[in-house]
Amino acid sequence: MDEVPVVTPLRPRSAAALIAGALLGLAGCSGYEDFTLPPLEPQGPLPAWSWTVFEEPVLQRGAAGAWDSVDALNPSVVFRDGTYYNLYSGYDGKTWHTGLAVSTDGIHWEKRGKVLSPDPATWEGDYIAANGHLALVGEEFYYWYQAGDPPRIGLARSRDALRWEKLPRPVLPLGPRGAWDERGVADPYVVRIEDRFYMYYLGQDRARRQRLGVAVSEDGVRWRKLRSNPVLELGPAGAFDENGLGEPAVWRSADRYWMLYTGRDRDEWRRLGLAVSLDGVHWERVSGEAALAGDRPWNEKVVCDPTVLPAEDASFHVWFGGGDRPHPAENLNGQIGYARLSFDTGP
Repeated sequence: MDEVPVVTPLRPRSAAALIAGALLGLAGCSGYEDFTLPPLEPQGPLPAWSWTVFEEPVLQRGAAGAWDSVDALNPSVVFRDGTYYNLYSGYDGKTWHTGLAVSTDGIHWEKRGKVLSPDPATWEGDYIAANGHLALVGEEFYYWYQAGDPPRIGLARSRDALRWEKLPRPVLPLGPRGAWDERGVADPYVVRIEDRFYMYYLGQDRARRQRLGVAVSEDGVRWRKLRSNPVLELGPAGAFDENGLGEPAVWRSADRYWMLYTGRDRDEWRRLGLAVSLDGVHWERVSGEAALAGDRPWNEKVVCDPTVLPAEDASFHVWFGGGDRPHPAENLNGQIGYARLSFDTGP
């Protein structure tokens, strides 16, 4: 079965490791590097792909007054010991938090409540500690998340996905003056291949252009950004992704790397694009059209925030956010949907 690159164990956790991790967190990004993911050799033409999309959301907003009453978006899902764990973002009209839901089939979810909130006494401020990516590292959950103003990327760790320990500083800071990510880094999505982590993320420049880049790390804490970032530029005028890119989800299937990402058009409608690469750095769109757009009342104007896991039949689970109001950040009436993505790789 074709597999998503899996985050594998690094080292057992101890008190010494906690201290070392906190100190590493102070270091954040240590610079720039020229790198690629392990290069792949295509064994045939680009495969055809198809979707099976559930018509209704699988995770809905909370009741009036709940922490996720306005929007429930940004799912990030891992599978451990027969259970799917979903850290998703909830908005209450003022603040974005992160909550946990669990499931045995990825479709029927039980909410376990809010597990992370921004800390106004720290670099995070009081607006957001959410919009992140969840991964398993050994016996621990790692969650890279967005916080601060301007946004940066932090890291929290947990044994049970309920009680979390945050590192004290961002692990991915802003770029220098004039850089493509000078005014914001956000939307992390992390994969591990061999002995390295790769983080795909959104960067914003002073012209408010939002594009996608990548960074590399040996431990998930200290990161070096690709010197030639960004790796995916805005679409042409009139395209579904002309106004902004975000929320990348990257995985490997057979002999190629694939990326689903959110594209914003000039009216702030959002749809998912699909790109392909042989080295994880040089990406090409598979089409000038969106790969997935909403066609139901609850997601007709917004489809965003993909997260991907391999399914048992060689297809891929895709959870995504959807909404019926076009807005660049919130108040979308956001809910979480589910689809299967399949590739026709032949006999």
